[in-house]
Amino acid sequence: MNRRYLFELGLGAFSAAALNSQTRGEMIYRTLGRTGERVSAIGLGGSHIANPRDEQDGIRIVRTAIDRGINFMDNCWDYHNGKSEVWMGQALRDGYRQKVFLMTKFDSRGKAGAARQIDESLQRLQTDHIDLMQYHENIRPEDPDLFFAAGGPLEALLEAKKAGKIRYIGFTGHKDPFVHLRMLELAAQHGFHFDSAQMPLNILDASFRSFAHEVVPKLVEQGIAVLGMKPLASGAIPKNNIATAIECLHYSLSLPTSVVINGCDSMERLDQAFEAVRTFKPLTPRQISELVDRTRAAALSGKFELFKTTSRFDGTAHHPEWLG
Repeated sequence: MNRRYLFELGLGAFSAAALNSQTRGEMIYRTLGRTGERVSAIGLGGSHIANPRDEQDGIRIVRTAIDRGINFMDNCWDYHNGKSEVWMGQALRDGYRQKVFLMTKFDSRGKAGAARQIDESLQRLQTDHIDLMQYHENIRPEDPDLFFAAGGPLEALLEAKKAGKIRYIGFTGHKDPFVHLRMLELAAQHGFHFDSAQMPLNILDASFRSFAHEVVPKLVEQGIAVLGMKPLASGAIPKNNIATAIECLHYSLSLPTSVVINGCDSMERLDQAFEAVRTFKPLTPRQISELVDRTRAAALSGKFELFKTTSRFDGTAHHPEWLG
């Protein structure tokens, strides 16, 4: 890997993110793109919140994360058929809502459906506004076109923003950088500026259908907050002894990410995230190069990033009614 590639990977822009980083207590805080919002460098993944069998366990994870300094909450209208939002809404009672930057996502490709899903998320989360609402699973080539189409989701988002229901707008996707680039292209054509974009950012991604290589530099250039997800490739990287969980989190934190969203379905996983923050120092280009070289063979097989190579993680493919 040469210096040019490392710059394109996002490390050349990391200094700007690093200048906006500040450590308080157990957490690092960064600026969310151009919004000026200060958010925790680690975000709490919403899907995993509903993995514990008992609701009280999920609530305990959320509140412990907040008490220790995580203020970025991730969620989605469809996670566990709404249970993730319901449990997080319960956790954010008793003054916890005021301590967090709350993000959730919606699925509908139409204005009416998007408006309905936004309202349902507000109700489940027990809040009068959502800080960041994101267009979920931008994974098909036509998804960007549907977002900007007449009678499409953007119209519902702008109306919700005007009504004070949401503050910022972003999009997510885990399949192919091409679809993210198409969304950015259409946004430019429509004169629209996204506040955030979410995508897989992990060690394997550097070598295979790389969002870090193709998308991150454009986001940094445009002042769009970079939200990294699947830092452990849904656990596949440490599970298969490709790299340790701490190495994975250090890598993702070393990119120009505003937030690295990490799934924590147990107190042990939450402690692991805080340990990664405690021991974090931005990786040097040499360290990045060594990690990527060491993991390239595993990355190129594609079998450890199944969210890119299979439909297993495509919730809207398994439930097309969510798109209505």
